[in-house]
Amino acid sequence: MKRRKTGTGNSASPDETWSIGTPFARRRLDLLALIPLMAIIALVILVAGVVWIVSRNEAEQARMKLATDALWVEQTLRLQMSVDEDMLARMALEAASGTNPDILDSRARLHIASNPEILSIIWYDNAGQRQRALPGERAPGDDALVKRLANSRTRGARPVYGSTSEEGQATMGLALPDEAGFVTATVSLQLLLQRHVPWWIAEQYGVRIRDMDGKSYAERQLLDTNPDSPSHRISFDPPLHGTELMITAYEDQKGLRAALLFGAIGALAIFAILALAVLYGSSKRRRAAEAQLRSETAFRSAMEESLTVGIRARDHDGRILYVNSAFCDLVGWNSSDLIGHLPPMPYWHPQKTEETRARHEHLARSGTKAQSFETHFLHRDGREIDVQVYEAPLIDSAGIHRGWMGSVIDLTEQKRAARLTREQDETMARTGRLVTLGEMASTLAHELNQPLAAIASYAAGMSNLLNAGNPDPALLCEATGKLGHQADRAGQIIRHIQDLVKKREPRFVETRLDEVINETVSFLSADARAHRVVIQTDLHPVPAQQADRILLEQVLINLIRNGMEAMAEKRHGDAVLIRLYPEGNHSMIEVEDQGCGISDDMAGRLFEAFASTKAQGMGMGLKICRSIIELHRGQLAHRSAADGGTIFLITLPRAEGKSEGKAWAA
Repeated sequence: MKRRKTGTGNSASPDETWSIGTPFARRRLDLLALIPLMAIIALVILVAGVVWIVSRNEAEQARMKLATDALWVEQTLRLQMSVDEDMLARMALEAASGTNPDILDSRARLHIASNPEILSIIWYDNAGQRQRALPGERAPGDDALVKRLANSRTRGARPVYGSTSEEGQATMGLALPDEAGFVTATVSLQLLLQRHVPWWIAEQYGVRIRDMDGKSYAERQLLDTNPDSPSHRISFDPPLHGTELMITAYEDQKGLRAALLFGAIGALAIFAILALAVLYGSSKRRRAAEAQLRSETAFRSAMEESLTVGIRARDHDGRILYVNSAFCDLVGWNSSDLIGHLPPMPYWHPQKTEETRARHEHLARSGTKAQSFETHFLHRDGREIDVQVYEAPLIDSAGIHRGWMGSVIDLTEQKRAARLTREQDETMARTGRLVTLGEMASTLAHELNQPLAAIASYAAGMSNLLNAGNPDPALLCEATGKLGHQADRAGQIIRHIQDLVKKREPRFVETRLDEVINETVSFLSADARAHRVVIQTDLHPVPAQQADRILLEQVLINLIRNGMEAMAEKRHGDAVLIRLYPEGNHSMIEVEDQGCGISDDMAGRLFEAFASTKAQGMGMGLKICRSIIELHRGQLAHRSAADGGTIFLITLPRAEGKSEGKAWAA
């Protein structure tokens, strides 16, 4: 059917509309739709005929194969029985020739070892009494066969067989020349089948030796056989009287396969017809779907171009496949300059080139796992841009991983704001320590005066000893040691103050929390005496962890001094208790005061900036403390004590590796 299209729109021309709508055109479409249907029906009939012919040939071949395998098994079993008969005949001849019985027994044992289906070889005298038996005295025999041989007037050259027992044992016997006696051998039919019916026969058939009434003496089969399955019978008489060999196929799958093939063909035909019907119906919806696809494509393009997040797609070789306008605005390059470009990209930072290549190689080795990282781009005008990149796998419609789709967010302004915030936090933290030291200035001066006064006293005493003449060296050594101890004590106080005052970056090292607490308590001992407060500790062993000692001391100083100041107006005791104990994978520090507690109005905003319970307080101390604890990946909380007062709880996780966080000025 020829269609003619005019104009630039998507609608059909009047001629085209007319040609489709005429009855002749509709009949033509119906006939064209019937041609595939008739071809499918013809193909089904042809394939069904071929399958029927092939099934008949397969059934005939299966019957022939069954008969051939049955004859092969029968010949194999008869051959083994003849081998055992020959052995018995040789034994009889050698016995008649005067061979030593020990030699005969040795040969008999060798034959039994090589042919385990031989259960026993027994020697009898002419009266039918056992003389010796192999492998032992309890070896099975057939007394009826021995009596028959004894009553027989003829002595043959080949063994004769007795009746087959219910246990599936057949006994062959032979009379020795010159009426020297008899020799018999008992054969296990079950072992005979197990040893001489190969595995490939047992995988296909069940093999049985049975009597004419169907009673089974021995069998070898891996599966239960179906009575309707094909089988083949061969008489096994001789050597065994009244027996037959029956071989049965496990399952006749030919008919089932044929039925399955016919069913599959029919299902395929039905499926093809339904597919034609579906295709016939879908052809009407295809154009609508194409129009909808064009509309959605335009919508997605508009949506991508309206994003403020840069989007960039690249293949596994790093070649750029797509960029949106936001990405072009971010790096200052046009899409024509970037699409098809191979690494290194013009927007890569020169100092980050090797790092970016290594990151791309790691991304390629990680399979389809999405990843995120921060890096630096270089704008076309030379500006450095901080960006956050989210790389997700680019999967096509066939489910194949074709590359990576990256969403790029400009973090330059955010980083600048974060730096300003960090600088403000650093300044506020250092200011807080200076304020704390200012409040403690008189106490620290008093604390320093004690070792300085002691130093002056010891120095004067040593001078008097030296001026008196013939000083006692022991007294001088003792005075010198005490003077050095006081000087060291004064130096520790000054160094501690310097550590708290000077500007420094946080240093996370292995830190023992009990030592930090003891040093802080010692540093605040004079301040505690001024507030008439006793600082008590209850320290349990906890592992050392990565922490900044000075920052933790700042937190503890702030919390302990807050507790002492809370007890200045109203108290129900005179102690500030500090506890240290482990809990799971965390180290817990509690600072409990015995003051007036915290009101309900203040409890909800205690850690907010400029929130303070003190008239002259700035309201930044607890906010700084919480920031420091969060820098250590911990938490700072509070609750009311049972007897009044407040408990501040510090939770520090015990994790390996250095803590990561904002840089602080100490």
